[in-house]
Amino acid sequence: MLEAKNIQYLVQGRPIVNKVSLQLIPGHLTAVIGPNGAGKSSLLKVLVGDYKPLGGEITYNGKPIQTYRPKELAKIRAVMPQHSQLTFPFKAKEVVELGLLSLGFSQQELIIKEVMIETQTWGFRDRLYTSLSGGERQRVQLARVLVQVWIGSEQPKFLFLDEPTSSLDITHQHQVLHIASKLKQKGIAVMAILHDLNMAAAYADHVILLKEGKIYHQGSTEKVMSSQHLEYVFEHPIIVRNGYEGIPYTIQSLPIQQKNQTYKTV
Repeated sequence: MLEAKNIQYLVQGRPIVNKVSLQLIPGHLTAVIGPNGAGKSSLLKVLVGDYKPLGGEITYNGKPIQTYRPKELAKIRAVMPQHSQLTFPFKAKEVVELGLLSLGFSQQELIIKEVMIETQTWGFRDRLYTSLSGGERQRVQLARVLVQVWIGSEQPKFLFLDEPTSSLDITHQHQVLHIASKLKQKGIAVMAILHDLNMAAAYADHVILLKEGKIYHQGSTEKVMSSQHLEYVFEHPIIVRNGYEGIPYTIQSLPIQQKNQTYKTV
């Protein structure tokens, strides 16, 4: 389990992550949602060790994050950032192989093929990465981080995704979150920053609602994804309706011209 207690991160004296406490539990997908500037990406970067918090504590499987060597940490947590820059003339498959550097896994070719088939990138494995579309690059980057956590181990593993569906069409958005959900069966804890509230409602087990660097509410999807909570955090009227065919909720934001009209939760 990953546990964070009262972590803080400041920029020019301003709290971007403000005394946040949370847990990421193996076998659960946690969605982090909130408006622009809420501190979602900064929170992720603090949790993975890219940013050093001013205060608080972060532990992976009971061990403080600062006591891990980089190679040790790479074996239990993988990170897909919001933006990945790569200008070298690598083929798609070679980019995915970067995820296994120095990890020493056996059967690396089999792992790479399995992950690329799962992410529907195997078909263009020999194409140059720079020739791919934005969505294709996004899926290649997903495959790169997935290979790090694909093989099970005695220790729980963690996958962090920062807006993994941002460049994807609707089909591949669902595909990415479906893959993330399947990883739960491997005992992996997944944390994903999402903007699409309906995607979060459909796939997350646990939701963290962030506003101005603080956790406004966290818990089960059912408890957090309410009209009242979402309207407060996003400062805009939002309707949450009962779902259908296994989808727990349908979430609709009202047009601006209707902001002063009354609405109800069904």
